[in-house]
Amino acid sequence: MLELVRAPAALTVLGDTLAGAAASGRPVTAGRTVRLALASTCLYWAGMALNDYADREVDARERPGRPVPSCRISPCAALVTAAALTGAGLTAAAGGRDTLTVAVPLAATVWAYDLTLKNTPYGPAAMAAARGLDVLMGAGARRSRHALAPAALLAAHTYAITTVSRKETLGANASLPAGALAVTGAVGLVAAALIPPTAACSHRAASIALLGGYVLATGSAQLAATARPDATRLRRAVGAGIHAMIPLQAALTARGGSLRAAFTLLAAYPVARSLSRKVSPT
Repeated sequence: MLELVRAPAALTVLGDTLAGAAASGRPVTAGRTVRLALASTCLYWAGMALNDYADREVDARERPGRPVPSCRISPCAALVTAAALTGAGLTAAAGGRDTLTVAVPLAATVWAYDLTLKNTPYGPAAMAAARGLDVLMGAGARRSRHALAPAALLAAHTYAITTVSRKETLGANASLPAGALAVTGAVGLVAAALIPPTAACSHRAASIALLGGYVLATGSAQLAATARPDATRLRRAVGAGIHAMIPLQAALTARGGSLRAAFTLLAAYPVARSLSRKVSPT
């Protein structure tokens, strides 16, 4: 079951709502943070389980070792797991009507992506929209406009990574990882430019350092894939991009003024990378 939902990869969504809350000026309280982290995690896991249900025929050819095609988990069990986790995520978000208003379209986007949009030209945009909505859930519907910038930056990063992931079992032309590398650089530059000039020196320095870590972590793997865009290097680029969500979220959280939350979040980065050696994030 842990492999079905790519359990360790959920560490890469915990910072979405923190970045949204920090940008909107909401205080980072333990109760709200835990509740929204649980909501994000459950909806993310639901998407992973639903993905394996929807892709069971493709996986039987390309990734026969996955839980569903290997018959370790039945398609019905995967679908039920996705539904149960979706319900759990919405229940966690229901602790506040302001957040549930965003969680409902987020859940709908997850299901639409996996069941309908994934293999269409709209797939990367749908995945990016889901990530952006997860950030906005942290701000809440009434303050969502204040979190549009971090939501857009994380959505752009997600779009690039998702585009590369569509070719990670086949290999691609060098222009694909090169395009993702360009997006990574743009996200880092725009995020740095959006740091308020009135921000404290410590917050500004932390944000810039974290953004540098994000660009290095993602860009190095994308550069390697550009030099040789085979399936192995594309998978590494996708994995690096997924994990690099964490320093990007931490940078955006520090930008919003929550320095302690940013560095607490960053502690999840080495853990996520270590656990990915046991359970693939893709």
